[in-house]
Amino acid sequence: MIRRATVLFLAALLPLLAGAGQAQAAGYRYWSFWERDGSAWAYATVGPSLSRPADGDVQGFRFSVSEDSGDAAKPRGAAGFDTICAKTPAKDGTKRVALVIDFGTPGDAPSGEKPPAGRTACAQVAEDATTAEALASVAEPLRYDSNALLCAIAGYPAKGCGEQVATDGKDSSPTETAETAGSAEDDGGSGPSVGLFAGAAVVVVLGAAAVWQVRRRA
Repeated sequence: MIRRATVLFLAALLPLLAGAGQAQAAGYRYWSFWERDGSAWAYATVGPSLSRPADGDVQGFRFSVSEDSGDAAKPRGAAGFDTICAKTPAKDGTKRVALVIDFGTPGDAPSGEKPPAGRTACAQVAEDATTAEALASVAEPLRYDSNALLCAIAGYPAKGCGEQVATDGKDSSPTETAETAGSAEDDGGSGPSVGLFAGAAVVVVLGAAAVWQVRRRA
């Protein structure tokens, strides 16, 4: 009797436990950096300040809210190098890098801001130039934070930099950013959330209370 009552009580609390974990889901609003691999986009393994593209490469930037690289939104548009750089002839001592800049959707925009229309550009830069230098040549002003995180392209957004937001798009912790949320990034985001631990604690406490009540009535 006691065991059956406890099992039923805990089963009823499982949706609350699941909800506790989901309530803590959050992402970051930031510019992600991509490289075109054939006809598909691949999330870049290094930042734009370290990437040194070759002549003919296509690279992209997308502004969005995402939890990690696994669910990050890719740049939109199918234009390739031949299309983007069609009017930029090759020149000795330089390279041409096709850039796709996607400012994202209104739903990803910070409060009070509207994303500009997406654009493409052909950056003709020195042979040893980085992606950051190529981007600066066609999409100023750029804005970086003190940790060299890319915060704005062509002045968008006007403020903010990698801030944490809830999955419904509302700011959940404006003071925490992708750079400062160390514990979440160190383990790759695979660890359970604080909300999940809190929910588990509630289940344990309430479950113990249920057992005590059944024994008392018995």
